[in-house]
Amino acid sequence: MRVIVLLFLFFLPGNFFAGAKERCLPANYAFKPGEEIKYTVYYNWGFLWVNAGLVTFNVHERYYKNRPVYHLDSYGTTHRKYDWIFKVRDRFQSYVDKETFRPLWYEMDTYEGGFEARDIYHFFPERDIAITTTENSDRPRQTDTIKIQPCSFDVITAIYLARNLDFASLSLRETIPFSILIGNELFELNPRYLGRETIKTREGETYDCIKFSVELVEGFIFKPGDEMFVWVTNDSNRVPVLVEAQIRVGSVKAMLKSYKGLRNPVSARID
Repeated sequence: MRVIVLLFLFFLPGNFFAGAKERCLPANYAFKPGEEIKYTVYYNWGFLWVNAGLVTFNVHERYYKNRPVYHLDSYGTTHRKYDWIFKVRDRFQSYVDKETFRPLWYEMDTYEGGFEARDIYHFFPERDIAITTTENSDRPRQTDTIKIQPCSFDVITAIYLARNLDFASLSLRETIPFSILIGNELFELNPRYLGRETIKTREGETYDCIKFSVELVEGFIFKPGDEMFVWVTNDSNRVPVLVEAQIRVGSVKAMLKSYKGLRNPVSARID
C-alpha cells in the first residue's frame, strides 16, 4: 500500500514554490473537509489481475498546537480473503496548516506481510527543519534532524497540494521536478506531462483526464528506468482516477471506486 500512496505524487512541480517562504499554496480550491475518495487496488501476476485491496483518503478539520489544520488521513488494506497470503494494514496521516499549507506533523504506520514500519515527522517550518523518528522490523528506532526546503512535504500533504496546481501552462512532455521527504531523505522525481486521455473505470464511469508519467527512484520495489503513469480528472477537483506502475514482481494499479464530499462539480465526468 505504500506503493499506492506514492503513485499519486507525480505531478508536483518544485518551481511552483520558488519564493513561497510564507505560503506553500496561495489558495485551496480542489478539496474540502468531509471529502472521501476510495480506490480499488489491483495486482497483476502473469496474465491474472486480482482485486487485492482498498485504499481510502479522507479530509477532516482539526486543531494542532492551537492551529487550524487539515487532517489528511489515508489507510489501505488487503481484502481479508487474501490476508493468509500477504496481509496489509497501512495508515498515513498528516496535519497541514490551513493558511500556509505547510505540513506540521506526519505519521506512517504500516504492517505488510509481517513487516512493520513506523515513521513520525515533526516539521518546524520557521526553522526549515524536520525531526524524524523512524523504525521497522529490521531496524531499531532512529531520530534525525533533516534540513528541508521552505516548502517541503510529506507524501500525503504533497498529494493534496498537487491537486491545486494549474496544468494549463505545461507543454506536451514537459518535465516538472520536485522533492519530497521519505524516510530520512529528500528525493527528487521528474514527472512528465503527457496530455489528455479518456479513462473508463470498473464502475462504468468515464472521465476526461490529464495524464503524467515519472521515472522512479531505483530501490527495493522499482527497477532502473521504471515509470509510473497517473490520470487525474480534468476539472477543479483534480481527483486521481487511475494509477499504474510496474514493480519488481508484476504490476499494480489503483482505480477510482467512489467519492463523496468533493468541493467542486465533477465536470470531467462524461455521461
